[in-house]
Amino acid sequence: MPRHLPLRPMLLALSMIYAGHGVAADAPADAPDTQLQTVTVTGAAEHTYTARETKSAGKLELTLRETPQSVSVVTRALMDDFKLDNINQVLAATTGVTVEKVETSRTYYTARGFDVVNFQYDGIGLPQVFGNVQGDLDTALYDRIDIVRGANGLMASTGNPSATVNFIRKRPTASTTASASVTLGSWSNRRVEGDVSTKLNESGSVAGRAVLVQQESDSYLDRYSPQKTVAYAVVEAQLGKDTLLSVGHTYEANRNKGVMWGALPLNYADGSPTDYPIGTSTSANWSRWDTTTNTSFVELNHNLGQGWKVQGTLNYITDKSDSDLLYVYGTPNKVGGGGLYSYPSQYAADQKQTLADISVDGKFALGGRRHDLSFGYNWSRSKLNDVSHYGQGIGTEMPGQTAFDGNYPKPSFDAATDGSNYEDRRNTVFLAARFNLADDWKLLSGLNSTRAKSNGNSYGTSKYKSASKTTPYVGVVYDINRDLSAYASYTEIFNPQSEIDATGTPLDPIEGKTTEAGLKAALFNNKLNASAAIFKTRQDNTAEAAGMIGTKTYYRGVNAESQGFEFDLSGEVAKGWQASAGLTRLTSLKGDHGQAVRTFVPRTTLRVNTTYVLPGLPALKVGSTFAWQSETSVDQGGGIRSVQSSYGTLGLMARYDIDKHLALSVNLNNVNDKKHLTSLYWTQAYYAAPRNGSATLTWSY
Repeated sequence: MPRHLPLRPMLLALSMIYAGHGVAADAPADAPDTQLQTVTVTGAAEHTYTARETKSAGKLELTLRETPQSVSVVTRALMDDFKLDNINQVLAATTGVTVEKVETSRTYYTARGFDVVNFQYDGIGLPQVFGNVQGDLDTALYDRIDIVRGANGLMASTGNPSATVNFIRKRPTASTTASASVTLGSWSNRRVEGDVSTKLNESGSVAGRAVLVQQESDSYLDRYSPQKTVAYAVVEAQLGKDTLLSVGHTYEANRNKGVMWGALPLNYADGSPTDYPIGTSTSANWSRWDTTTNTSFVELNHNLGQGWKVQGTLNYITDKSDSDLLYVYGTPNKVGGGGLYSYPSQYAADQKQTLADISVDGKFALGGRRHDLSFGYNWSRSKLNDVSHYGQGIGTEMPGQTAFDGNYPKPSFDAATDGSNYEDRRNTVFLAARFNLADDWKLLSGLNSTRAKSNGNSYGTSKYKSASKTTPYVGVVYDINRDLSAYASYTEIFNPQSEIDATGTPLDPIEGKTTEAGLKAALFNNKLNASAAIFKTRQDNTAEAAGMIGTKTYYRGVNAESQGFEFDLSGEVAKGWQASAGLTRLTSLKGDHGQAVRTFVPRTTLRVNTTYVLPGLPALKVGSTFAWQSETSVDQGGGIRSVQSSYGTLGLMARYDIDKHLALSVNLNNVNDKKHLTSLYWTQAYYAAPRNGSATLTWSY
């Protein structure tokens, strides 16, 4: 019987109380027009696949070309064109990121060979405590999503040297706007979405925006039926010509029936691979997994004058989870069935997080030149209480094919109880500067000093950990000409861990390092960004189970290193032609002894998303998306290796503007109907969706 894996609450916050109608402001009479526009994201309005500037990689507002690190941007335009309505779809279309969908309601992500655990909102957030995303995180709330690859120690004080995902929230626009859409798709998928922005007083000094989403569907998977409600509201008030106050709330509820906990076995008892129908599921008719996340935030921006400004942000997040689940384990018999066993459990969790951040940004003179400086402090506290009620009948064999028919009877959940109760606190000070060394040389450097401490217990194991570390960031950019730059950077990050060694002492923190160098180009008046990079990323001292002392597992720290190269392109290739594309190749992903590690990670990935507006018919836009990855595998033990062959999936889209307010779009996914597994992150897996499609009618004003 496998060790029970308690379900984990999300570390992410999304969604909001619907305010009835949204908000967007014209500039107030006592403020210059640029005052509100500096807090308005205009990328979506320009309908481009790239961004002019980002703060996601170094605290300072820099163009992609000025940033000495690999950054991909998924804009609102790209999300709308290809109906990337959740974070899994977004990251699956992003350069260098793999989506490891291990279950219907839990997902892991990797980049450069290592797990992605850092998710932020407007540059503020904590690493996911459990390393995965729970639920279906909607993207309707965001203007764009930035993905910074490699260690990102300035923006993310702790975490892995993989990537940081930064969600940039929608804000009130400079004029009144509104949109609504209705989507109908395969398996009775129904989605309604609304987005309204307007000023709330006559002068426009108070403005707001609201987003509402309701979606429900059946599924290609037997018995699975997801449903979600998403709401977001934000109000911005110009308190004076130099002060802007923003207050917002998000709400997201997932109500999923027929969910899988765990997935399908990948091999029979004789070692041969299984091959089930695509819709096969191990869920029970009564299984469910409900999550509710609320996030409130307050943000105050003040212009200090002389090029200096200060920003303070406070976030409060509550995340609740409740579920009835059936886990199926074992190795099935190829003839006659059987060999699989039941593990029912009822799980509930309640997590609360408070995050505070204050930063000061400005320019200073030194050596006859102007330079950029940012410094600040952030503090966080996270509390988790969860409980698992184990069901009667654990270990009951499921004869024949009954593990897949959903008819396992719902037990009473009173066989045993266990859970967690612990608290995590983190304090960070940071300093970042960009030195204008010469007209064509820029140096970006910084330090991040963090103290992290946790206390409490989880399923009978201490969660105590305490660590402090100062991590450096250094990058240099050389402008070869007006369009092309060369860069190099070195970044570090660390992550405390509570796993113990054979002596009972907590392991030292995980330490991550990234070195990369490359070329970046900003072409066609910055409408097209392109980059090429080589990188080396190392992650040391990651906890790996090493044995048992009585009933307690002890661990050892293991090291791994990845090397590779990547190409990334985003923006307008030619008039009417938008593209976002990337190729990543891991030339090496090995452990200390030169052995291949993390073989579930594809060594090569290709992502291409492109649209074209027909010159002779400007109301019609057509496009395609293509995702390809190389072979992956997982060791099942006993000489058995499960393999997912390389595969690619093709998507198509078309949008026709009926008039200036109304448009009809059609999207087709997995057009080539390729049967493949969603992930080999675990020793179980299930199949991705077959060919499917949707049609959306959108009204906008």
